Amino acid sequence: MTETVNQTSKIRVLIVDDSSVIRRIISNTIMKYSDLEVAGMAANGLLAIEFLKNNKVDIVTLDIEMPEMDGITALQEIRKFERDLPIVMFSSLTQRGAEATIQALTRGASDYVSKPTGASDIHDAYKVLEETLIPKIRNLATRGRTKSSNLNNKIIPSDKNHVPVRPNRSAQKIEAICIGISTGGPAALMYLFETLKAPLPFPIFIVQHMPPRFTESLARRLSEIGVIPVEEPYEGQEAMPGRAYMAPGGRHLALEIRGSKVIMVLNDDPPENSCRPAADVLFRSAADIYGSKLLGIVLTGMGTDGLVGSQYIIQKNGCVIAQDEQTSVIWGMPGAVIKANLAEGIYPLHDIPAEIVRRSLVK
Repeated sequence: MTETVNQTSKIRVLIVDDSSVIRRIISNTIMKYSDLEVAGMAANGLLAIEFLKNNKVDIVTLDIEMPEMDGITALQEIRKFERDLPIVMFSSLTQRGAEATIQALTRGASDYVSKPTGASDIHDAYKVLEETLIPKIRNLATRGRTKSSNLNNKIIPSDKNHVPVRPNRSAQKIEAICIGISTGGPAALMYLFETLKAPLPFPIFIVQHMPPRFTESLARRLSEIGVIPVEEPYEGQEAMPGRAYMAPGGRHLALEIRGSKVIMVLNDDPPENSCRPAADVLFRSAADIYGSKLLGIVLTGMGTDGLVGSQYIIQKNGCVIAQDEQTSVIWGMPGAVIKANLAEGIYPLHDIPAEIVRRSLVK
């Protein structure tokens, strides 16, 4: 069944879930806010597609497991006629849910929210959604109204040079790359690792804001589509050239020198920027080790994680580059770095792999 309300200037949300209870919880949460409204509700993917072809909405919340047509199939069908419509997937915090969510995020979903099924009562469920779903709806829908994202479109290489922010320094040899990324990250990382055609002569360290299981599934997927092995590191593992290491969900990743080796250490210190793992933690520890031979990259994401870490990289004479606004799903993280005048260059996503290769060739 579907139901429709009149279109206004409010952010219009289509809720797609086979559970009437979940639909009602999401609906009641959205209706608490004067700038949001429920455009409609659908019990499966087929009904959602029918609704979208006949109604204007600003954002969709889409369950993954549904009868008639599941969420991933619906996502792929929606992307055939709505390439830029923000879509937030609802998933469970299980291994199966994590794998399905990563599949959705790498096939065009904008973001995800974990279902509040573990909440002890209905009030906890509402609180979870108010803290996680509402900010994402606002950020993604506002972004969708003002600019179209290129992450869900075919990416066409640009002939434009990067936009300098900080003065370009003399080319320096790179011995490590650190990447901080959040909302829109899986699709961006898929493009990055699929485009790099040869292993790099140094390690890559990644902080992607995700819970446990999700980062493991994403690392495995990145390894499958590219030539650079990507893994979650274990405590005390040595960092090796030609490989990439993704911070496990729920744990900070930091680097230490032990003898002549760079060792990865994991900790459960308090979140920074409401994040664990946090890019700031990784960036600071990497800057202490690699100094001027570190390249920090801040990609699409909500919030300001990576800002303080980028400041520290600059203090240690390293270099930072950031993704441009046009190709970012959310420009919070790279935008904060750019506005603070910390980025040596601003690059569209499709130019970043070539820039990494160019810098890797410096002797």
